[in-house]
Amino acid sequence: MIEIDNKITHEGVVSNISDSTISVLLKGNINCEGCKAKSACGVSDANGKIVEVQKTEQSFKLHEPVSVLLDKNLGVQAVLLAYLLPFVLLIATLIISSFFVSEWLSGLLSIIILVPYFTILHYANQSIKKKFKISIVKNI
Repeated sequence: MIEIDNKITHEGVVSNISDSTISVLLKGNINCEGCKAKSACGVSDANGKIVEVQKTEQSFKLHEPVSVLLDKNLGVQAVLLAYLLPFVLLIATLIISSFFVSEWLSGLLSIIILVPYFTILHYANQSIKKKFKISIVKNI
């Protein structure tokens, strides 16, 4: 993972090409070892992770080396949606419900509250994909 012009880049290989998307298999990167955000990123152990990118005018071939680009601010928003907000929701539900119900029911409610959260994220998938524009460029 390399930072260039307020963008995070990660190298990968084109693994599949469909009508509207290009799937990129991300390579493991030694630069992730020195990154401060590697524990929250999820890309640091990227062996076998696949990212789908909207097809562009540029043509790509299978097994072609490419770089995947994401705006740094969008990376922070992704971590917020995937990790921080569910954690805050879980802890807040646990604390608030512990005043009204027993411990085991509090724990159960705090886990159950995540189901609607992730269901909403699932159904908002298309709008999230529009916001999180991942671009792809050929390696030279």
